Amino acid sequence: MKKGIHPEYKITTIRCACGNEIVTRSTVENLTVQVCSKCHPYFTGKQRIVDETGRVEKFNRKYRRNQNKEN
Repeated sequence: MKKGIHPEYKITTIRCACGNEIVTRSTVENLTVQVCSKCHPYFTGKQRIVDETGRVEKFNRKYRRNQNKEN
């Protein structure tokens, strides 16, 4: 491998919105995520709606508009 062209690989802390912290290695020092394995519905078995910037409302408006055209 060539020297000086690869990014530095360092210890990283990944912080979730639920408060969970995971220590791993990466080229980035600190990461912040909204969902991790401790709070994701797939791993917890609990259903939860994560609405980022009105995506659900946008979908509902789009669906309602198409539904009115069909009738």
